[in-house]
Amino acid sequence: MLWPFNHFRKPRPPLRGTIEAIYGMIVTQAREPLFYRDFGVPDTVNGRFDLLLVHLWLILRRLKSVEGTTALSQGLFDHFCNDMDDNLREMGVSDLKVPKRMQAFGEAFYGRTAAYDMALTEGREALAQAMCKNILNGEHIEKARLLAAYAESAIITLDGFDEATLLSGSARFPVPEKAGAQP
Repeated sequence: MLWPFNHFRKPRPPLRGTIEAIYGMIVTQAREPLFYRDFGVPDTVNGRFDLLLVHLWLILRRLKSVEGTTALSQGLFDHFCNDMDDNLREMGVSDLKVPKRMQAFGEAFYGRTAAYDMALTEGREALAQAMCKNILNGEHIEKARLLAAYAESAIITLDGFDEATLLSGSARFPVPEKAGAQP
């Protein structure tokens, strides 16, 4: 039996299941081996982080067009931050250094998403340049063009989902192989 005034239990956010489903989709896609094998993303902590940011950006970008998703968007970002905090601690980063690293993650997120948003207004080549700089360490522009084509394909795919599918957490990203093969 649940007591009505349990002061020791943290309230469960109503969107938790949706947030976990969408974030799981983001993480699963960011771990897709093809990105590391064929798209040139470094299979490093930084490379995985950058790919996670791209997919989080894609989802948050789509959610901006859906009315009433502010709490969901904030919940996704908070879940991302908690995941990064947990990962830092698992990697042995000291409690004193975690806040500085988290601040750097936040700055990276906002800087990269602003760069990608601006690049989208300028076209695929600008997006490829931004991704080359942020993900591929300024090298392999041809691989960055594949990433930009994939991102554009993902935007189209995510825009094609109705709000119910998107908000249920059952939407899926496109297969990178198919997206990257587009001209």
